[in-house]
Amino acid sequence: MSREKKKRKIWIIVIAVILICAALAVIGLMCYGKYQISKIPELSFAEVLEYTTKDNKEACITVGIVKDGQVSWKVYGENGKELPAELHTYEIGSLTKTFTATLVGKAAAEGKLDIDDQIDNYLPLPDGREYPTIRELLTHTSGYKGYYFESPMISSFFKGRNDFYGITKEMVLHKAGKLNMDKDNYGFTYSNFGFAVLGLVLEAVYDSDYAALVNHFAQEELGLGNTQISAQNGDLGKYWDWKADDAYLAAGALTSNITDMLSYAQMQLLEHPYFAECHRSLAVINASTEAYETMGIHMDEIGMAWIIDDKSGIIWHNGGTGNYNSYLGFRPETGTAVVVLSNLAPGYRIPATVMGVKLLEELEN
Repeated sequence: MSREKKKRKIWIIVIAVILICAALAVIGLMCYGKYQISKIPELSFAEVLEYTTKDNKEACITVGIVKDGQVSWKVYGENGKELPAELHTYEIGSLTKTFTATLVGKAAAEGKLDIDDQIDNYLPLPDGREYPTIRELLTHTSGYKGYYFESPMISSFFKGRNDFYGITKEMVLHKAGKLNMDKDNYGFTYSNFGFAVLGLVLEAVYDSDYAALVNHFAQEELGLGNTQISAQNGDLGKYWDWKADDAYLAAGALTSNITDMLSYAQMQLLEHPYFAECHRSLAVINASTEAYETMGIHMDEIGMAWIIDDKSGIIWHNGGTGNYNSYLGFRPETGTAVVVLSNLAPGYRIPATVMGVKLLEELEN
């Protein structure tokens, strides 16, 4: 065998060994991850909180409770230590979708739209294509992907910005016009793009830009004076950048604080007229992931954005941005609600959703 062939054979063996080691490492991490997840159900809320904030000096998690008609909240920092009860401004991410959905329900109640209409009834889209209904967008069953690539994403990636920064309404409208959703039924696929399209529908029926519409709704109609489209000027820092006319504002651009979100939770429990319809099931989705199932979190049905957990009797939604994650869940039967607002990334240790569900269960039991 020539020297060159021997070298080539050695390199092939080396590469094969590296690939095998890499594969084993990935499998090992997956097994370790599953093992770690399997331990979470046995932990208490306090233990989960302490672990998530362990040795993290920047951690600031605010937890609020509604129980027996009483409202309370606390702030926690490093190692789960209770901090002074100061109000902090958090990005609430996809909890924004529940506001967008409520505005859609309000528009329907006012006769401005019908949720079973296709979106081309309200948006200037090309003829000859099948488009999703508003109901399908509200329930993430439109067939739309989570998002579609647009050129601003390249710049945002290299500048460390929000992925959706600079994606214009014209881009979203153009993409919606090119997609032909011609199947009778699509399964559940969580879609930020779908809610960006709903934002365009709201702008069309109210003849107002989404930011002004949702700010007025939150602050003037609901009385949530600290809830607004992010101005990137809160006290916790590391907020996502947004442009005033970004299309994805409707999917996740609101900021808020604990007192506003607890008031919002109370409105859900009291079946405030704006929200009553939002809680009714519009679709069966059976979308629980294996990890969620392990931790007792279920996604059985969906209303107007709100996820319905039939097994636990909880209606909930969560949110996540680059550096924040949040959860609001409530049990209508008992009048109990929990809000968790965290300045930690969704993938950092144990997320707000798990904390919130654990606390709800402990309050009930």
